[in-house]
Amino acid sequence: MTAQSSSSAYPAFGKDPRWVTLAGCFLCYGFDAVDFMVLALALPAIVSDFGLTLGEAGLIGTAGMIGVGLSSMLLGWYADNHGRRPALIASVLIFALFTVAIAFARGWWDMMILRLLAGLGLGGVWGVVSAFINETWPRQSRGRASAFVLSAWPVGFILAALLAHLLLPAHGWRGLFLSGGLALVAAIFVLVFVPESAVWREEKARRQSALGNRPVPLQEIFTDGRWRRTLLATAIAACALTGYWGTNTWLPTYLVKERGLDPSAMTTFLIVMNIGMFVGYQIFGFVADRIGAKATILLCFAATTVLLPIYAMIRDLTLLLWFGPVVALFFAYFGIFGTYFSALFPAHIRSTGAGFCFNIGRGVSAFAPYALGEIATSFSLSVSIALCGVFFLLAGLLMTLMPNMATEDGHVQPTGVPATS
Repeated sequence: MTAQSSSSAYPAFGKDPRWVTLAGCFLCYGFDAVDFMVLALALPAIVSDFGLTLGEAGLIGTAGMIGVGLSSMLLGWYADNHGRRPALIASVLIFALFTVAIAFARGWWDMMILRLLAGLGLGGVWGVVSAFINETWPRQSRGRASAFVLSAWPVGFILAALLAHLLLPAHGWRGLFLSGGLALVAAIFVLVFVPESAVWREEKARRQSALGNRPVPLQEIFTDGRWRRTLLATAIAACALTGYWGTNTWLPTYLVKERGLDPSAMTTFLIVMNIGMFVGYQIFGFVADRIGAKATILLCFAATTVLLPIYAMIRDLTLLLWFGPVVALFFAYFGIFGTYFSALFPAHIRSTGAGFCFNIGRGVSAFAPYALGEIATSFSLSVSIALCGVFFLLAGLLMTLMPNMATEDGHVQPTGVPATS
């Protein structure tokens, strides 16, 4: 049975599971992005309310990213052993409920603990949706499908900016965190409409026949010669995500504190920037299906390395507004990571492996908000954001050591070598 095979029954959307899975994964990842961005948008108000330094505020982001790193192992393992669908629902429930709980935080320590717990759900979504799409869509359109689902990230950022525009003036940062409960809509959609992955069910049955109910051990992502790819992919994700989160955690504060924007104008800048990112996901998803995922990722890293420091030094507000989406266009490598990292692992460890590489990378990047906040204390946020370009350069250099990958029905081969059954 291939990724296009149907099971005995699918929901009312029809027998083809591709589209409803696409919609469910898009919703879940979009609300995942909302939750991540809510903290960045709320930080200026939280700093003022609790009297925090920039370093202390950055540690709240760090706590969440540590939770994200842990969740890649916990929820990735759960997805490979118990199914993509229940793991995706669990991820959304965890981050939605603990994000709402942050609205009732009494101080810095409450926020640190609750953000850590929310991170335990936030990190599970990426690996599960990447595996889901890889197992549901055919190889020739997998890059576009993965890029579309992961383009829910900038859509989520735009939604978070709109929520901040509506809620911050009247209800403050606590009202903004309460909006995290909207993610429950995505969990309900997956529960009601999205079927389990046919490839996962088939692989689960095969392994049970051969090995019984023994769970898939985490160490399998390092066996059979996979250790080098796993560690390199994790290092690439760590460098890219350090650059990304170092930029995006402080971007709202940078626009307000160093470029003099009021909160309403700041949200406009972020919306325009994320529209550019959404367009980039669609463009580079198409490009990846033509020239390959590795070449597309390298192109994005090279452009970001050059453009991000230029953006950080622009002082003219009109130029800053329109240069933002140009930079964000090349943040589309996140969408290509989904199909590329999933292709590195066979079906029975796909969610664990892809989630491990991406989210351990996010965990390593956890200290970027704190470190760059400390640099900003001595210099400026514009200097901190400009330095993030160095991490994209390092990610690109490491990416040159990775293979070109192609997948066919769950089997992984270097490009140009036919996949076998």
